[in-house]
Amino acid sequence: MTNQKPYGSVLLKAVDILDFLFEHPNSSLKEISDGLKMTNSTVLKILDTLLLVSYVSRDDRKNYRIGAKFMKYSNQDSKQAELVATTLPYLEKLQNQIDETIHLGVLNMNEILYINKLDPKNQVIRMSSKIGITRPLYCSAMGKAVLAKFSIEAYQKYLRTTDLMKYTIHTLTDTAEIEKEIEEVRETNIAYDNEEVENDIICVGVALIKEQEIIGAFSISVPKYRITDSYKKEITTAIIRAKQEIEAVL
Repeated sequence: MTNQKPYGSVLLKAVDILDFLFEHPNSSLKEISDGLKMTNSTVLKILDTLLLVSYVSRDDRKNYRIGAKFMKYSNQDSKQAELVATTLPYLEKLQNQIDETIHLGVLNMNEILYINKLDPKNQVIRMSSKIGITRPLYCSAMGKAVLAKFSIEAYQKYLRTTDLMKYTIHTLTDTAEIEKEIEEVRETNIAYDNEEVENDIICVGVALIKEQEIIGAFSISVPKYRITDSYKKEITTAIIRAKQEIEAVL
């Protein structure tokens, strides 16, 4: 097997500069060049590009430090970790009531990003989903619950700019049908995915809201063969209760 070679020497030099600034904030061009044994012209060209995309910032004395975009990413990771920790006791309690797969997600680039997953304890069949994958808003339970909290303008823009793909024969792609379902979610605060992302999987989802801001969402996923009217009602009641408990402590 051959060793994989990195692509883009300039990119590697940019990473070295960012690593240097993490360890030595407020460094001058000369300090960075000397510390990394690169020429001033090379470092300056890379820094100018990193400045352009806000990966670094420069003060009045022309000293450099890590920029706002990295802080944004860092804060986002921190918020996600905090949400996972805050919700975990309540999702574990929910799973003790409903022994099914539970996902926790956040809105990310007009998709739902999975940031936590609780597998059922006593069920043989388990979902193959993983933390870090994404699901569309228009056809997933968590996504619909979040989409129902969009402003009218943001909701309409989402539908205009999103490719409404069919993942299964059950996926709704007609905007009028989607609007009808989202209107129901707005009224009930609960959303359903009826085999729209995966065949034979039913999901029930709710959004987590704090001071009218979308914090995240969570859902319960169940194999279709286990769903009955009474079990669906039990899941709905349990997930609404968990939503209320979590939002009370957010």
